[in-house]
Amino acid sequence: MIDLIGKRFWYFLASAVVIVVGLFSLLLPGGLKWGIEFTAGSAMTLSFDAGVDQAQLREELAERGYDEAIIQRTTGGSFLVRTRQISQEEKGKLEADLGEGLGPLQVLDFYTVSPVVASEIRPKAVIAVSMAAVGILLYISWAFRRIPRPFRYGSCAIVALAHDVLVVLGIFSILGRLFNIQIDAMFITAVLAVVGYSVNNTVVVFDRVRENLNKDISRQFEVVVGRSLVETVSRSLNTSLTTIFVLLALYLFGGVTIRNFILVLLLGTVAGTYSSLLVASQLLVVWERGDLGKLWRRARPARG
Repeated sequence: MIDLIGKRFWYFLASAVVIVVGLFSLLLPGGLKWGIEFTAGSAMTLSFDAGVDQAQLREELAERGYDEAIIQRTTGGSFLVRTRQISQEEKGKLEADLGEGLGPLQVLDFYTVSPVVASEIRPKAVIAVSMAAVGILLYISWAFRRIPRPFRYGSCAIVALAHDVLVVLGIFSILGRLFNIQIDAMFITAVLAVVGYSVNNTVVVFDRVRENLNKDISRQFEVVVGRSLVETVSRSLNTSLTTIFVLLALYLFGGVTIRNFILVLLLGTVAGTYSSLLVASQLLVVWERGDLGKLWRRARPARG
């Protein structure tokens, strides 16, 4: 049987490296590029009759005082432009100016988020994720109430959930610095979807652990968890791979407006599969063996 338990500290080390790098990027100034839903601003989709490239549009916007504008080219050849908050009058003037400089154009979409709305979205997003985490902890603790120490299962699932969210946030922070990718309202929706997907994978593994505990296949808890992982790994990988293939197709051929949403789901699916197999279940073993307590007791005399 494959030994997935014996290398648990290597799995933890791999996760720690990714999370620490991401946290370092997050904690530096400008850790996340917040979209207009969180900072207030305007967004419009522009379609030009003549051939216009991104550099030309950026130059025209800069000449008219919109040098902070973020421009993304869509798969249909139009441009998604995000700027500071502008009024309908300013939008009309900008449209006329761009038409004069770059030729006839159409504004396919335009919307504005006010500072009041933006200031409310960020705390509500944090509350939504926090409430989801508390609900998951309570549900899993209740669902596994008939086996010893059910609270551990809920706690390990929450740690795995936090692992996935931190991985996604860290990678998006790095991508924001490198490619100016922003966090928008759909990002929060995608994170909540990732939370659900990750917890579902974790519960599948935990449920097999519960079944094998009831069968009393071994008195050693790590043996029970190891066998449960081997029995569920193919199911988890098959489910994740089919999901990843669909998401990749959507990312490559879908519209630019949903691309960041799909990217979050892609990263979250990979991180969630990893954490459900190699983090949450391994933490159960570490907790049962008291490994963290042993490390703490060894470290204390060394300090003295």
